[in-house]
Amino acid sequence: MRPRPARLVAGGLILAAIVGAALAVPASPAVAAPGIRATDSVRDRQYWLDEYGIRAAWEVTRGAGVTIAIIDSGVDATHPDLRGAVVDGIDLSGVGSPDGTRPVGSDAPDHGTMVASLAAGRGSGPGDGVIGAAPEASLISASLAFGPEQRDGDAQVAEAVRWAVDSGADVISLSLTRNTLSWPESWDDSFGYAEANDVVVVAAAGNRVSGTEQVGAPATIPGVLAVGGVDRRGLASDTASAQGISIAVMAPSEQLVGAVPGGGHVIWQGTSGAAPIVAGIAALIRSAHPEATAVDVVARLIGTARPVTATVPDPLYGYGLVDAAAAVRADLPPVAENPLGSLAEWIALNRRADAEVRSVRVENAREAVGRAGHPGLARIGEAVRPVVAAIAPLATVGAAVLGGSLLVIAAVSIGAARFGRRSRAG
Repeated sequence: MRPRPARLVAGGLILAAIVGAALAVPASPAVAAPGIRATDSVRDRQYWLDEYGIRAAWEVTRGAGVTIAIIDSGVDATHPDLRGAVVDGIDLSGVGSPDGTRPVGSDAPDHGTMVASLAAGRGSGPGDGVIGAAPEASLISASLAFGPEQRDGDAQVAEAVRWAVDSGADVISLSLTRNTLSWPESWDDSFGYAEANDVVVVAAAGNRVSGTEQVGAPATIPGVLAVGGVDRRGLASDTASAQGISIAVMAPSEQLVGAVPGGGHVIWQGTSGAAPIVAGIAALIRSAHPEATAVDVVARLIGTARPVTATVPDPLYGYGLVDAAAAVRADLPPVAENPLGSLAEWIALNRRADAEVRSVRVENAREAVGRAGHPGLARIGEAVRPVVAAIAPLATVGAAVLGGSLLVIAAVSIGAARFGRRSRAG
């Protein structure tokens, strides 16, 4: 609907993983995963459809005419829950299929399919299969892979965001984090491009269980809608949600069910699931209000969220729990500025200041070297690369050094349960 505009640098991967048990659930009702009724369908487990106003929002729209970009590990477009949903794609990892639909990455190949199903899954039968928040929205997929043999992860993300904008995305969903407040300057250009082209960018806040205590980029980028996670009670997840002043809204991040490559399903948790639910709700808003700008969409999401604390925004809950029905139905005026800030303004203020500080430091160092008479002893501006971490969607994972910078697939599943597909007529 928007007019179409004409982990990382050299080094090895150290990945310590404690993988949660994957429990197969056969079609027979005699056996079920712990805590799961054998008679439940996959759809029965999607509690957020009713509790967060998504079904009610469907009385207005189901997301038709809107495109959501999934920037992740690739999306299995052949999954019954996603058939017909993926309309375009690209691989930026160098190891996937050209159309971005082959899951890639040794650490989290299922991740992108899980994320996509929560954003715009279409289900696979009457009342069954995973259905996303915006089941009639279209998906485009950019597949990324992080590891010692892969391309620079920061560059992959930057290219993916720009590709998504050029490919007509109205909403971009990012379930990954650098685990640092800062981001590379290459992201200034790509995320600034999204801002300039009226695209809503939604990012997962990260997960405590992975060591992400504070929200990291891209969720810290001004204007990006950072999503934290709550449990079934609507309280901040003890394991699956980081905190920080950039949190915008909260969405379900525990006891989630998602589609996985090959036709199956899995129960999982993490802000990786919360983010695409909100991305799907953003798509519902853009479908119901085609005149709304990206900043209008953001304003609707935070302005209609259900506050959890007396003071908003709160560093743990942001503006509150997302409410799809209210966000779609509310009679709200357009806004002139993004309530979450502007990346363009941030760049103008902060990058200039950083450059001035670096210039002073270099000049001072040159003077010191000149006085010492040993120019070779001064190493000015030597790159200091942050430690990197990666998290597999079905695991609690330790730190992973990817040589140059940091990217974390922000999903955690402890004691994951896989579901076998049941035969059904029609």
